[in-house]
Amino acid sequence: MRIGVPAEIKVQEYRVGMTPGGVRELVSRGHEVLVQSCAGIGAGMTDTSYREAGAKIVNKSEVVYREADLIVKIKEPQLSECAQLRSGQSIFTYLHLAAFSTITEALIESGACCIAYETVTDRGNKLPLLTPMSEIAGRMSIQAAARFLEKPQGGRGVLLSGVPGVKPASVLIIGGGVVGQNAAKIAVGLGADVTILDRAGTNMRSIEALFDGRVKTLYSSQQVIEEELPCADVVIGAVLVAGASAPKLVSRKMLKSMKPGAVIVDVAIDQGGCFETSRPTTHDEPVFEVDGILHYCVANMPGAVPNTSTVALTSVTLPHIIEMAEKGIVDALHTNEDLRNGLALYKGLVTCRGVASAHGKNWVDPLSALAS
Repeated sequence: MRIGVPAEIKVQEYRVGMTPGGVRELVSRGHEVLVQSCAGIGAGMTDTSYREAGAKIVNKSEVVYREADLIVKIKEPQLSECAQLRSGQSIFTYLHLAAFSTITEALIESGACCIAYETVTDRGNKLPLLTPMSEIAGRMSIQAAARFLEKPQGGRGVLLSGVPGVKPASVLIIGGGVVGQNAAKIAVGLGADVTILDRAGTNMRSIEALFDGRVKTLYSSQQVIEEELPCADVVIGAVLVAGASAPKLVSRKMLKSMKPGAVIVDVAIDQGGCFETSRPTTHDEPVFEVDGILHYCVANMPGAVPNTSTVALTSVTLPHIIEMAEKGIVDALHTNEDLRNGLALYKGLVTCRGVASAHGKNWVDPLSALAS
């Protein structure tokens, strides 16, 4: 099979779809890998390192899209990239289509087979291709919050850890999954006062065991959120509904109860965000203020640490890429239910329930779509 790795064109996206080590593994199995020139530079991976791994370096993305059977990326394709996809071709990347109606329509029009990292499952019905980026984003959320709590950045002027004789900052994390637990690790390590809200008893028991009582857990409800917001210096939005839009858990009206200069970090912004006032931002301009509350809503937080992110992601995507290359895309999707759970679109059909619901489309069972 011919696999293509284009350079990312989304603003300040420095990650790349595959490491040179991943390329070497595929080439050793008899496959061809096309890598766009300078695709890995932002992640510290040079054209020379890809060439030495056996990749064919091409100068233009048009060549990658024209010649590859399978496109491997990081971020959802932008409209100019969607226009280069075609029926019979496949793309494997983060899609988050529930939040992007125009991109969804463009991908439907392309007729390509679109497989989303974020809904591929494992035997435990977890999301192994989303996990590494969730871990990174969760940890980075506290770094961002600590920075923007500083007065020169517009924050309350509060040190996350406090000092002897002064209370630490109060961190409220809404969602106790991978993002929430990793945010808590950093916040607890810095000495903050941490509360996690969740609705899953298994998550709360896991948090209790992990932090040995250093984190408070509360069952999440609208009332509890309203009661906790006024106490928080930092609020981390860490709620995930796989493949679907994030629920809006904090309204604009609720912001008025918060401390002026408090910081919101919406890690769910890729799925539309879980705060009513959230909108995507970039690393260039990461924050905006609404009613005195700073909002950090960078849609590709792990893109700021592209080397770590690319290595972590390739380690979990490569086995699926190898399987698709060895079996062929359709056979791999037929035989591997976990991979099939990542199928979002196939020949213009919407095969992900969350995407269909978000955009008012008819949902088609993935096996029925593949049979067509």
